[in-house]
Amino acid sequence: MEDIFQKFFCGKKILITGHTGFKGSWLTIWLNALGAKIIGFSIDSGDKKGNFRLTNIGDKIYSDIRGNIQNFIEIEKVFKKYQPEIVFHLAALPLVVESYKYPLETWKTNVIGTLNVLECIRKSPSVKVGIIVSSDKCYENTKEGYVYKETDRLGGYDPYSSSKAAVEIALSSWRNSFFKQNNLKSISSVRAGNVIGGGDWAKHRIIPDCVRNIESNKDIIIRSPLSIRPWQFVLEPLRGYMQLVKKMWENPANYNSAWNFGPRTQEIITVKELVEKFIRYYGGGTYQEIINTNNFVESKSLILDCTKIENSIGWLPILNIEEAIKFTAKWYLSYKETNTLDLCLTQLNEYSDLYKKYESNS
Repeated sequence: MEDIFQKFFCGKKILITGHTGFKGSWLTIWLNALGAKIIGFSIDSGDKKGNFRLTNIGDKIYSDIRGNIQNFIEIEKVFKKYQPEIVFHLAALPLVVESYKYPLETWKTNVIGTLNVLECIRKSPSVKVGIIVSSDKCYENTKEGYVYKETDRLGGYDPYSSSKAAVEIALSSWRNSFFKQNNLKSISSVRAGNVIGGGDWAKHRIIPDCVRNIESNKDIIIRSPLSIRPWQFVLEPLRGYMQLVKKMWENPANYNSAWNFGPRTQEIITVKELVEKFIRYYGGGTYQEIINTNNFVESKSLILDCTKIENSIGWLPILNIEEAIKFTAKWYLSYKETNTLDLCLTQLNEYSDLYKKYESNS
């Protein structure tokens, strides 16, 4: 594929934790296609129908490692052996509902796991740039319809959201204590909205639930039809992370910060609207709305202000919500009959072409 990053990533040693997950597998496929030497570290091999397994990308990268991010000795060995130059830390327990079932494990993985990575980055002579993938749910989301900036108060009602707020506090401490005076290292957190795209099979996520129910000839169940989320196609924030890494590499002192990545405000829609649009592009499916009977608290609205990243590195999403859903539906319609790696690379190329067209018109 043609390199929209001007061959910046080619040949660089890049550690990706959580590389077998939904976002991690897309990032692994993309960076591998750009010629990077990927060291992947994950606790398992991901969903059997996810991109990591279906593409066999683990066989094509520099090193594919199984390990637990909670174990400092395990991850430290990886840093010492492979000497990565760039780190993308995505390993996490990422679901609000699951965090209610496994609150302690959520905190151990998300907070202790991140601290382990930060310590390894701090001690590593090779690492120049680190990206800690946080979440838009790190904000204390108490204001209906409020648009959250990076400087807003952190918090979280549920164990997942609160663990991500704790990650941000820990990162701020490590940044100020150890990295601020070191102009050779740059560490940032990235807070993305809800991502959609092919290869996501997580429970309690609306698009995977849609596909599972449609494939089983069942109604899609919508429990919170009017909830609003900042949905965006998975390649949008990943491109932003990669653009940010390039800036951090070139000017380490200027990008040690937290950054929001979300859709344009006019592209934010409700859960019900998302389901209706997905059904249309998928070409079938029915849904029913029911009263949410569980006791899990989840915010009704979450909107991100992305002015900071736009002004600093020029990142903006290039797809509208219709295009994001169309890309997503196409993957799920094609994955059974198509070589999945070819399918992912085709979507990467299509997205890159759209980005280049967007850039030329800007």
